[in-house]
Parts: sequence; structure tokens; C-alpha cells
Amino acid sequence: MNSYFNFADWLVIIVYLGGIIGLGIWFGKDQRNTRDYFLGSRNIPWWGIGVSIVAAETSALTIIGVPAYAFAAGDNIMFIQMIVGYVIARVILAVVMVPHYLKGEIYSPYQLLEQNLGVAPRRLAAAFFLFLETMAAGVRVYVACIPIRLLLGESVCSLGGLVDPILGAILLFVGLSLLYTYIGGVKAVIWTDAVQFGLFLLGGVFALFYIPTLIDGGWSSALKIAGDAGKLAWLNTTFTFSAPVNIWMGIIGGTVMVLSTHGAEQLIVQRVLACRDVADGRKALVLSAVLIFPLMLTFLLVGVLLWVFYVGTHHPFQIPLPEARPGSPSNDFIFPIFMMTEVPHILKGFLIVAILSAAMSSISSAITSLASVSTMDFIRQIVKGRDEHYFLRFSKISTVFWAAVLVGTAWLTREVEFVLNAAFSLRGLTAGALLGSLIIALFWKRLGARATMAGMIASLIVMNLIYWPAKVTALKPWWLATFGGEVFWPWFTLIGTLVTLGVAWAVRSVWPETAPRPPTTPA
Repeated sequence: MNSYFNFADWLVIIVYLGGIIGLGIWFGKDQRNTRDYFLGSRNIPWWGIGVSIVAAETSALTIIGVPAYAFAAGDNIMFIQMIVGYVIARVILAVVMVPHYLKGEIYSPYQLLEQNLGVAPRRLAAAFFLFLETMAAGVRVYVACIPIRLLLGESVCSLGGLVDPILGAILLFVGLSLLYTYIGGVKAVIWTDAVQFGLFLLGGVFALFYIPTLIDGGWSSALKIAGDAGKLAWLNTTFTFSAPVNIWMGIIGGTVMVLSTHGAEQLIVQRVLACRDVADGRKALVLSAVLIFPLMLTFLLVGVLLWVFYVGTHHPFQIPLPEARPGSPSNDFIFPIFMMTEVPHILKGFLIVAILSAAMSSISSAITSLASVSTMDFIRQIVKGRDEHYFLRFSKISTVFWAAVLVGTAWLTREVEFVLNAAFSLRGLTAGALLGSLIIALFWKRLGARATMAGMIASLIVMNLIYWPAKVTALKPWWLATFGGEVFWPWFTLIGTLVTLGVAWAVRSVWPETAPRPPTTPA
């Protein structure tokens, strides 16, 4: 076990794990059908869903990745500009999209494609989501296991030397998150999300006020050191498609990105679909808009203060910063290392609980969204003549399957240097195709199924051509010389959406779809 922890720290952590698993099992104990399992019987209050939305979208990436972002050399709190778009998008979705989600009863946004375009676009969009969420969630799972590796130590995580320590941490944590997700479904996930959100928000606020007490001169000195180093810069009005973040990325790119993540991707939409009615759906999204800004600002400032503590005042690391690969320090370990080495006992346990809360929220949310789409958008459409008991049993089997898949993808992403950038970039590969197809299904349906699918496939191809060449060592010099820099991830969804719409229109113009649209099938 880890020498940095005492009995009191372990007691806090064990009580938390037992309590959150018990809470999840309690809330999800009465699962009779897929409606209960994936929609929470649609009797969850709007405020619980609103908090769950924020917990699902931020989670471990926020409490670990955001401080790492602000801590990194040359970075600051300019990421806050992205939150402008996050808020705008939620207002648009609340006004425009929620009535479509809650008209009748659907299990995923991809059913809207079938209602207006046919079953083939629905299945293609669902497949895109499964790919998107598997990749992005794999990164989030890896992030979640960073504190586990530090917490338990190398020997325990490696299972006595049988596996790599990171793999052991991944297996342990995914297993813990799977336990209540398997039993309780989305209701358990939403209520545990609400509790976990409160815990990691309190952890961030505590860190924000505690770190300055370790710096000579307190807040005034910390802010001066940070300001002199440019770590408090938050506004960049220069328009560019490359890093760093600028206000145009926030207003335009951030808005379009969140229109996809919260409007066309099951991870968040599943929570809105669990609302009782349109009014509750709108209130849940507005509440998430109110909460997201102070949450992100808190953890950005935590990252700045960590930079002041370790770099600005030359405080030595008691645990060396691990390397993602030779020569590349993994800044994502910075906040967990600080908690373990610089925070008093008992409080240390509570801060680790804050990270664990964020981590479990991200894992359980990913598992239930993947299980929902695979069951309701594929299996239920293909397998006929089965009762609700069969599909409920399959839904639970699906949660186990996707948990295993996330273990594998998390293991493959262990060399990622900045998890925040990686998660958003991977999501952006298909986000534009999903948003574009939903726009066509609801507002431009005359383009037809064939054109829509062509646009989605074209978008996927284009986004991969934009993303991967700049990441391949042999191709990067040519790419930078030709295009002047990498396209930064805030623009990915916008580019992908425009490609989807443009190609769909072009295909419809030269190859009109004359055959009648296939009839819709029940959910």
C-alpha cells in the first residue's frame, strides 16, 4: 500500500466507495424493463438530471485534465473562452431540440433519423456514436485510473507483478463502476452522478483556497507570480484554426461542438430523454449551463496555483512526474501528486474521494450510453418476438461487454500526453457527422437517406485526414509546411458538420433519391 496514506485516509476512501456503490444499487434496485434501465422510468427530477449532465461531461477530465492544462508550460486559463460556447449551445438546445426529444418516447437521438430518413441512417449514426464514445471514453477511463495507480502503489496495481500497474488500476476501477451500473442502469448513474458532482466540486473549492496557504505571501503573492508569468491570461481575440484557444473558437467552435455533444450524442441526450416533460428537459439544460462556468474556472485556477507552487516558487516534487513517453512528462498526474504529498491526512482522503467521484461518474456514464445504443438501436431492431425480460437481460450483458471494451481502449491510450486534448480531438472525428445528420433529419429531410449517409462517411474521412497526419512523426513536417499548423480540436465539429451538410446536398443534387423512405420501426 501507499506510504503517503494513513488509516484515516483509507477509512474515508473505503466509506466513500461502499456508500456510492450502495447508493447506486439502492436507486436502481427495481429494474423491470428497458424503460426503467435506460430512461430511469422518466420520473427523475430535473435538478438531478441537470447536475448529472455536468458530472457526465466534465468528470475526471475536469478534476485532472483541466488543472494539467493550466499547469503546462506556455498555457494559462484561456480555456475558459470555450465555456462561452458551452452556455450558448445549451440555450439553443433547450429551445429547439428538447421538444423533439420528448415528443413521444425515444431511447436515443438516432431514432429521430429513422423517423424522418429511414433505418439505415439511424444505424450508421448509432455506429458512429459507438466508435466515438469508445475512443473518447477510453481516454477518460485512463485518466480515472491515474489516482488509483498512485493510491494503491505499483505492487498492488500490478497484481503482484502479473500485469502493468496501469492495466491493474483500469481493471479495478472499471469493475467498481460497473457494479452499480450493471444493477441500477441510468437511474443509479444519474443519482450517483449528482452526489459525485458535489464531492468533486467541494474538492476543487478546497484546493483553490488551500494551495495559497502553502505559498509565501498567500493569495496576493500567488496571483502576482501567476500574472507575471502570463498564467492568468484568459482572452485571445486573434482568429486562428491552430492552438491556443481564442474567443472565436469559444463562440463558434464551442457552440457547435456542444450542439453535438449535448444534442446528437447519447452520453448527454440519454439524460434529457429521462426527463418527465419538455419543461423539465429545458430546466435541466439551463441548470447545467449555470453550473459549468464556475466549475471549469475553479479547476483552471487550481492548475495555475499548482504551477505557482511547483514551478513559480521552485517547490520540489516529492513524487517525480511520470512520463507518458520518454521525454514527455505526464502533467495529468500533477493534481493527484499534490494531493498525496502536500495535503494533511483525512483531508487527503477527502480530496482523493473527489477525484474518485469524478472518475466513477465518467466510467458509469460511458458504459450505460454505449449499452443503450447497442441494445435499442441495433439488437432490439434486429431481434423480433422477444419479451422485455430478454431485452433487460441483454442490456445488462451489454454493460459488461462495453466495460471490457473500455478496459482495452483505456490501455491503448496510456501514452497520451494531454488527456483533455486527446479526448476532445477523438470525439471530434465523428461529432460533425452526428450533428449534421440530425440537422438533416429534423430540418432538411428532403435530402434523403442516401445523401445523408454519404455526407456522414465523407465527414469521417475528412476529419481523419485532418487529425492523423499531424500526429504521425514522418508526416508532421510536411503537414506543417503545407498548411501552416494543426487544426485545433474546437473546430473539428464545425468542419465535420459543414462537410456532412455540403456533401449531402451535392449528392442529392446529382443523384436524387426517388424511392420512398422506408417505414419506421418501433423503438
